[in-house]
Amino acid sequence: MVNRRGESRLGCLIVLLIVAVGAYLAVDFGEAYFRYYQFKDAMGQEARFATTKTDVQITERLSALADSLELPPGAELVNIQRSPTVITISSDYDETIKLPFKKERVIHFHPMAASRL
Repeated sequence: MVNRRGESRLGCLIVLLIVAVGAYLAVDFGEAYFRYYQFKDAMGQEARFATTKTDVQITERLSALADSLELPPGAELVNIQRSPTVITISSDYDETIKLPFKKERVIHFHPMAASRL
C-alpha cells in the first residue's frame, strides 16, 4: 500500500491526546474562574441593594456564599467601605490549582464590586 501525502498513522492520535490534556487542565482552571465570577456577581448584587442592608448582613451573606462555593480560606473575609454616595465590597484570596507531575499553580483573585447608594 502506498502512503498518500499528508497521511500518518499517529497523526490523529497525537492531536486527540493534546486536546484531551488541554481539556483536563482547562476544567480545573475553568472551575476556579467560574466560582470567582459567581462570587463577584453576588458582591455586585449585594452592593446594588446595600441601602436596605447593614454591613454585618452583607458580610454574613457573602461569607456563607464563599463557604457554599467552597472558596479557599480568606475569601470569606469581605471588606466593605461605605461613603455617603458609594459602597465598595471586596475580598482577596488565592486558589491553588493542581497540575500534572505534582506541580501547583496559585492564582490570586480580587473580586470587587461598587455601587452608588
